[in-house]
Amino acid sequence: MTRIITLIMLLTAARAHAQPTTAPATQPFDRGALERQFEQTMSGARMVGYSTDTRRPDAPPRQDGYTIDKVTKLPGNNDNWMFTARIPFGDAELAVPLVIPVRWAGDTPVISVTDLTVPKMGTYTARVLIYRDTYVGTWFGRDHGGQLWGRIERPAPTTAPATGQVNH
Repeated sequence: MTRIITLIMLLTAARAHAQPTTAPATQPFDRGALERQFEQTMSGARMVGYSTDTRRPDAPPRQDGYTIDKVTKLPGNNDNWMFTARIPFGDAELAVPLVIPVRWAGDTPVISVTDLTVPKMGTYTARVLIYRDTYVGTWFGRDHGGQLWGRIERPAPTTAPATGQVNH
């Protein structure tokens, strides 16, 4: 009988030791650091991936891509960012400055536009989640929509070639 009581006491002590008495505190996110990281991730990046179109539900996803020249947070206490993007349009690319709201889900930025007019292209609504070097989301135009997903690529940093000379 004493063995059972000892075993119960040991198990109870081990269980009490393994469970924290208080829930761990959630660390707040450093919004400034997250915004700087987002700006660095998106400026000079190319979004390379695929999209679908509800007008062609049986078609395979088509390749899609956008070049983001620069992203900067606009001044003030708001979620607005200036994106300077090059968007494919026919056989050319249009350089388009767009004010785009970016909301945050914890540490994850979400591009969140509702009825945004893109010059010469139309009006769009989209929710695009950016995480590490990937993106995924939904988009809607006037009479159609779809999904989009892919990766975020940045050009490799360039460095000056070594000359082998040592200056004294």
